[in-house]
Amino acid sequence: MTMLGPSPKAPRLHERMPVAGMPSAPSAGASFWTRRRLLGAALLPWSASGSAWSAPALRLGGMVWQPSRRTVLPRGDWARLGIRSLLVQWTAVDNLSFMADAGLPLQQPQLPDWDRIAREPWAQEVILGLAGLHAEAAARGALPALVEQSRALCLAAAPWPLRVRGWYFPVEIDPGWQPPPELPELLNQLPRPLWVSAYDSANLGPRALLAWIERWLPTHVGVLFQDGVGVHARVPSVARDYLRQLTARLGRARVQVIAEAFRPAPGGGFRSATAAEFLPQLEAYQDWSIFAFDGPHYLSTELVQDLVAAGVGPH
Repeated sequence: MTMLGPSPKAPRLHERMPVAGMPSAPSAGASFWTRRRLLGAALLPWSASGSAWSAPALRLGGMVWQPSRRTVLPRGDWARLGIRSLLVQWTAVDNLSFMADAGLPLQQPQLPDWDRIAREPWAQEVILGLAGLHAEAAARGALPALVEQSRALCLAAAPWPLRVRGWYFPVEIDPGWQPPPELPELLNQLPRPLWVSAYDSANLGPRALLAWIERWLPTHVGVLFQDGVGVHARVPSVARDYLRQLTARLGRARVQVIAEAFRPAPGGGFRSATAAEFLPQLEAYQDWSIFAFDGPHYLSTELVQDLVAAGVGPH
């Protein structure tokens, strides 16, 4: 994921520009948000009095955390949304490590408090990111070195009490990339269960993405599909069609979705999505495990409060 924090660059698993002419989700979500808030407000007294009536809950079980100097100590009330799974984008980036004893120079001035993070309710399960680079082209050209660093990071992570249920290799795929022939062999050297992220910046469609995945990915590697809604590349219903087709061919166990919780900001850079903008994504993806990108940068206290009021919460 070259999902950068708020900056002129796209805060995503990759860097790309919005597709011209593609409608955005906010206007479509505004009526949904109003209806859901009105419904929640109408039912609140019944819920408080113990009645079985309550607003239907939307599930958001996971979030991404992109470690950086700004977010090295992540804190938030994300558990209110039902989040208990944490996808750590990387534990080393640009040859600097967020973990000691990995054979790399350490990120400065401080490292994450892994012991405390392991106790957080929003990190009860962790997909731990390995070694990456901010620059996508450079990462794709440095696969052997990144795999070697990643194997060392696996050993460095062993002493920490994180509940690791999978691993993420932060070199993203898209159907326009022609990888080196050794890509499957390199992925087979990494720990399992292994996940990668996929996007479709040129909007070539689900079939093209599937053809790439089936050509290049070992069958044990899972796919985190980036929905592209945050940069207005597609609307949630189109992203859902990608997920349906990926699931039909790869199986449900190999497909999860990254829901972009940001939008372009006036004057450049990116801002947090509003609840009205983000809710249609959550509604569209309820049949899959969802990771919001990303918690520390974009799931603000205000957005969490609005999402809870709209019915997002633990099941």
